[in-house]
Amino acid sequence: MNTNKEHILSNINAVKPIYSITPFTLLDFPDKTACILWYAGCNMRCLYCYNPDIVLGKGKLSIDDALAFLKTRRNLLDGVVMSGGECTSHKTIIPLLQEIKKLGFLVKIDTNGSNPKVLKYLIENSLVDYVALDFKAAINKFKLITKSDNYNDFIETLITLIKSKISFEVRTTIHSDLLKINDIQEMIDVLECYNYSGIYYLQHYRNNSNTLSALNDSKNKYIDISALKTHLIIHERNLC
Repeated sequence: MNTNKEHILSNINAVKPIYSITPFTLLDFPDKTACILWYAGCNMRCLYCYNPDIVLGKGKLSIDDALAFLKTRRNLLDGVVMSGGECTSHKTIIPLLQEIKKLGFLVKIDTNGSNPKVLKYLIENSLVDYVALDFKAAINKFKLITKSDNYNDFIETLITLIKSKISFEVRTTIHSDLLKINDIQEMIDVLECYNYSGIYYLQHYRNNSNTLSALNDSKNKYIDISALKTHLIIHERNLC
């Protein structure tokens, strides 16, 4: 006789939420060897998104497919990165992470912060070890850049993470036509208002990327960090 849990797993395996798997990375989970499960679909349409095939595409792999792969990586990889798209939008995320944890992997989640209740559940149930939270824009440009109304959800997610003891980072992708230095300062002010004390990562848009929207090349190769008023540590990424 199937248990209720087995029934749930059987049902979710009928769908294919995962677009693809990156079998190995040293860059996406700090200080860990990992693979990446790319979830298809997203509830945002960020203008600079460099994963249009994943965001607009259909999943190709089932939960069983993902678990079968992960079983071959036990004792070879430290962790699994859940990315996308937006992985927290999928109903399969909780049962999948429960199984991944049984295999002994650490878990990192890349999220746009639009599903705070899901993330809170994952934290409270020890199903995630590290979170990368995307701060898309300050409130006045959030809808323009993301084509969504999820700013308040982002703030709730930020508060949840700050109150928790989980390790996390906040990061922002910058295109010179979309975010200016005053926008970055406003976002820093928001982070400091909620007592964020971690590193703030500024990720520069990579020109010639295949993105959701047709964008001109970003003109700025770096942000003048010295012009920002903050106590936060700021690191820049994608400088070349």
